[in-house]
Parts: sequence; C-alpha cells; structure tokens
Amino acid sequence: MITLFRPGHSILHRCPAGLKLALLAILALVISLLGYHWWLLAAAAVVTTLGYLATGFGLGEFWRQIVLLRWLVVIMILPQLIFLGVEPALINTLRVCIVVLLAALITLTTPMAQLLDVIETLLTPLQRFGGSPTKVSLLLSLTITTIPVIASIFGQIREASVARGGPRMSYRMVLPLLVSALQHGDQLADALRARGVD
Repeated sequence: MITLFRPGHSILHRCPAGLKLALLAILALVISLLGYHWWLLAAAAVVTTLGYLATGFGLGEFWRQIVLLRWLVVIMILPQLIFLGVEPALINTLRVCIVVLLAALITLTTPMAQLLDVIETLLTPLQRFGGSPTKVSLLLSLTITTIPVIASIFGQIREASVARGGPRMSYRMVLPLLVSALQHGDQLADALRARGVD
C-alpha cells in the first residue's frame, strides 16, 4: 500500500515535498472530521482520481493502488458491518482508503530523501527534549521502504505454495513470512551497525 517513488515530469512531481505533505495533512483532517457527508467523500474521491491522472501514469496506476487496498478493506469493513451497520462501515472504510490513496500518491511522486528532509525539519523541536530528528526520520525511512520488501517476500511465499499445488492464501504462510521478516530485520540491523548507526 506504500508506493515507492516513480520518476516523472508532472506538476505533482515538481511540487515541493513540504507543500504536498501539508495538503495531505489538511485533506486527511477534513476527511476525518467531516467525512460522514457522502458529498464530501465523493469530492475527495474525485480529487484523488484527478491527482493520479495528473501524475501522467494514467488510471492503470490508480487501479493498481486500489487493488493493493483489498485486504485492508476486508479487515476494516467486516467487523464494522457486524457492530455498526452498513452505512457507517462503508463511510469509515472509504475515508481510510481515500487517505491511504492520497498518501500513496505522495510517495509515488516524491523522492524519499525529500520527504525525510521535510520530516526531519518538522521534528527539529525534539532536540530540546533530547530527541534526534535524524534518527526518527531514519526510522520512518526504514519502515516505509521495508513494507514493499515484506510484501515481496509474501508474494514469493504465495507463489511457492501455488507451485507446490497448495492454496494461494493459507494460515500456514504466516510462519515462513515471520521467519523471513525477522531475517530481513537482522540483515538490516547488521548493515546499520556496520555504518556506525546504533
């Protein structure tokens, strides 16, 4: 669900990272506070669609991002249908999906280094309390870049299961995924220690 940067020359690619993050924060706040209005959600969906069209990647990329959200939708909507009812479940799920799609749009059109520079600048006040903006931005960078890696590992496990005649989805995939994720974490930690990062 978190997309890595894809080069391009669209207006969104040229916009400053700080401006895009500020717009994301504003839109997310508006959707969170006023998202119970269907007309607002429809407008937000139109804005999101136009944003993906503005990247120059076409509707194909927009649809790919929607497909990546399918499990999030399932996990979110089922318990809400049971406990809240149809309309609240649809509204809440749609709100989250729109915000995630907007966040993916930013990572799609903004190099990670630029996003981290902005985040590090915003976290500068942490220094007064003994915090390290550089380490926090590094943590965010590792988190964001690791998610596609874990997704890729899961894809390999699923393909191996299918190749052996097994199901595409099974609870038995959890253990090998966990082991592979821990191995990746160990390799990442070793690489950071080798570079003097504690």
